[in-house]
Amino acid sequence: MTSNSQFTASTGVAPAVTARWAALRESGAPVEPAELDALWALLEPVDALEILGQWRGFAFPTGHGIERVLRRSRWYGKRFVALDDARPLLCVGEDGELFSDVESGRGEASLWNVEFRGEVTATMVYDGMPVLDHFKRLDDRTLMGIMNGKPSVVLDGGRHFYFGLERD
Repeated sequence: MTSNSQFTASTGVAPAVTARWAALRESGAPVEPAELDALWALLEPVDALEILGQWRGFAFPTGHGIERVLRRSRWYGKRFVALDDARPLLCVGEDGELFSDVESGRGEASLWNVEFRGEVTATMVYDGMPVLDHFKRLDDRTLMGIMNGKPSVVLDGGRHFYFGLERD
């Protein structure tokens, strides 16, 4: 690792990582999953208790089928009320109000600290599906997520679904 002066004080993430995140977030151009995996490896794990609250979500455009599903559902993001009370599919209704789409999500979820790729980090475990959303921190207001789980449920052409969350 390089000297501390090259990292942000609050998270230890290098400014180049923050700049790359911003470029990927703003471009809207297709992103290769390998590039997102490399970015993920540079981010810090986060504890489940640290992410309680409401988050606005977005998909990184990799062409994963879940991107279309979320767009159709008018996905807003996620709400983590407590470790045992997480709402994975917070959507915008026709009336403009937010609601938890328990039908599509097959229930709600819970938060755990789970090992993924050799690190223990906050993970949302869906109640009704073999799906795990792992999270790492860019900063105190921004998380990266990777959807993981049973390959036949979450993988599209062998690829994971990648997304971001920004704290409301």
